[in-house]
Amino acid sequence: MPDRRDFLKQLALGSSVALATVASHAAEPVTAAAFPSNPFRLGVASGYPTHEGVVLWTRLAPHPLEAQGGMPPVAMDVQWEIAEDEGFRHIVQRGVARARPEEAHAVHVELHGLEAEAWFFYRFRAGGYTSRIGRTRTAPAPEADAPRLRFTVASCQNYEHGYYGAYQHMLAEEPDLVLFLGDYIYETSTRPPRVREHAGPVPRTLAEYRQRHAQYKMDPDLQAMHAAAPWLLTWDDHEVENDYAGDASSHGTPVDTFLRQRAAAYRAYYEHMPLPRAMLFDATALRLYSTWHWGRLADFHLLDDRQYRSMQACGYLRTGAPAGASAGCLPREDDTRTMLSPAQEAWLDATLAATKARWNLLAQQTLFSPLGEEINHQMRYRLDGWDGYPAARQRLIDTLVARHPSNPVFLGGDVHSFMVSTVRNPADAERKPVATEFVTGSITSRGPGQARMDAAVRLHPHLLYANSRRHGYLRIDVTPQQMLVELRGVDSVERMLTDVSTLARFAVTDGKVGARNL
Repeated sequence: MPDRRDFLKQLALGSSVALATVASHAAEPVTAAAFPSNPFRLGVASGYPTHEGVVLWTRLAPHPLEAQGGMPPVAMDVQWEIAEDEGFRHIVQRGVARARPEEAHAVHVELHGLEAEAWFFYRFRAGGYTSRIGRTRTAPAPEADAPRLRFTVASCQNYEHGYYGAYQHMLAEEPDLVLFLGDYIYETSTRPPRVREHAGPVPRTLAEYRQRHAQYKMDPDLQAMHAAAPWLLTWDDHEVENDYAGDASSHGTPVDTFLRQRAAAYRAYYEHMPLPRAMLFDATALRLYSTWHWGRLADFHLLDDRQYRSMQACGYLRTGAPAGASAGCLPREDDTRTMLSPAQEAWLDATLAATKARWNLLAQQTLFSPLGEEINHQMRYRLDGWDGYPAARQRLIDTLVARHPSNPVFLGGDVHSFMVSTVRNPADAERKPVATEFVTGSITSRGPGQARMDAAVRLHPHLLYANSRRHGYLRIDVTPQQMLVELRGVDSVERMLTDVSTLARFAVTDGKVGARNL
């Protein structure tokens, strides 16, 4: 089998893309002439690994930014293969999937019956073309005492704000898994200066959201990282509309109109991500919240704090909304307001009660710990984050106290800053620590000024570190004894090639809440 590092180098260079005509093991409904060019221009991806399977993804789109990706309105068969080696001499499974026009000719192949804790190579074929080769892996068996897990955490990759050089360095670090925590696309254009330009208008329709996803997927560094390891994902707001809350538009759009827009955005998200089909709950919703096991070493509890949340509290200014658009809002402290929904809260309570993992990773979109600003001797809070939903946050803390899962660690994004904090229980007189928290910086999205971060560290004893100067990701190594977290920052997002450095290193010891600065 080729060396893993050699394969990753090939991914980075794009040399794994093969456009040769190949022998087919099953009849295809179209000929090579049906494609004006390579239909695999959006690359390949895998995700949601179990101990015996994984989801493989691709989409046929010879002209990704055109209507229907440049595809005719007919279904086509796509062959897939998964092998033990990059040369595909030892194929373990193969089959044919149907790419349908109503699903943007996207393909989701859900594999089962694979060997646990093993790496594999995969590819797709259609119309005489072969996709680039992807690399993926399965998780350890459920009762396995896995010795190690390396994964990376990313979020907030505004295309117009810069290049995705962070993924070049992430690729070289050979993670077992990539965890993406929201704002995969951005729906609006930013104010100048822009490093790159969005194609098309601000998306509102299914065709427009498909175009925006396709443009992001065409980025070579993002494609290479998708092809190198399986991903777990959740979304935030920009996949639909900035700061939307449940069925409430942040722009005051009528509910029925906004729900049609949201359904289109959700559909396009599913079509472009390696998600299990079971997450496609119905025509208008996706159930993303779920738990994924890495043997007995770690459980990833993926949360969705955007789809089901209550409207932001009174006092939140809804961008572009007409007067009275926030009618029906409730005070910030109202205990009926939710970030997760009663159903998701009940699911998480039962999940944390049943977990047997050494490390319990609560993967959600944003900063969980309080982060207020003192203005004119009064505390002001960001109402779109957990600070805007204190009762919901307390209920989750109460669940951690009651269920006492082993080594709970919050992982978040959204705030475009690297942050490290200790989650404490405000309902406890001693404010006892209940969890550790790490928030990744953005891949490219611009953050707040560092002066605000420095003031926040001085104001909040639970906040150990805050850096908004640099963009990047978290690299996390987990063993039964400890979790080592490195905050990796690139030098610039305005250049395609950039250096990376470790901004800070923290460790969490098994059985102890809180991060130690190394």
